[in-house]
Amino acid sequence: MALGSALAIYLYPHSFTGILSASSGRAVRRNAALLPAYSFLLGLLALLGFFAFAAGVTSLPEYAAGFRQFGNNFAVPALFLHSFPSWFVGVAFAAIGIGALVPAAIMSIAAANLYTRNIYREFINKTPTDGQETRMAKQVSLIVKFGALVFIIFVPTQYAVYLQLLGSIWIIQILPAVVLGAYTSWFNGWALLIGWAAGIVAGTAMAIAVNLTPTYPLHVAGYVLPGYTALYTVILNIALVVILTPLFNALSAQRMPLDEIISSDFHA
Repeated sequence: MALGSALAIYLYPHSFTGILSASSGRAVRRNAALLPAYSFLLGLLALLGFFAFAAGVTSLPEYAAGFRQFGNNFAVPALFLHSFPSWFVGVAFAAIGIGALVPAAIMSIAAANLYTRNIYREFINKTPTDGQETRMAKQVSLIVKFGALVFIIFVPTQYAVYLQLLGSIWIIQILPAVVLGAYTSWFNGWALLIGWAAGIVAGTAMAIAVNLTPTYPLHVAGYVLPGYTALYTVILNIALVVILTPLFNALSAQRMPLDEIISSDFHA
């Protein structure tokens, strides 16, 4: 699951927004080099769960109602309530809220830019002014934020984690075209399209078969190999691309007319 998520993370639109807005290629390389430090900080945040377990907040009666309503998601808030004075608990809860809003804002801006540049400008208003394009992006960004708020309020919280992992199953299918295509032009376009479609269909079917959970028990030669659906489907995708590319290249070469030079092409 870690490998599949790592392969998919740079394919999300908000990642491209950050890359395309960088001041130079050096800035992109510097940020990529510092990314392990960010991952280390995420690991430190994960330790809060161990702190909550060590503090025994799950067994304290004053937090029983919170755990019944929110499950394990209440562990860190309960840890803050147990460990900090009331005035600092407010600061810690505000930090949680801000930490959730920042990536949500970046993602909504990326979605708005994608819609404005690839749908609104291409199919609805082909010659928008800068002001019209900016207003449309702001409106779409607000709609995306509102949709995310509705999802959080009305959809069970355990699906929030699943949605992130399920999203990687679909977004990772563009990996052969985007990542491998940056290093070679050997892949055939039709092969890439078929590989992408096969990955999307297979990933969706596998996710539905396991009730929209991100892991799938793959049966191979009598063995059961439970693993991340995104990783299995992108392997299928790449295999199809590699197999079909020589076939489609051969077919297209046969259909192309020969470029021959004959004697009548020359004039004295």
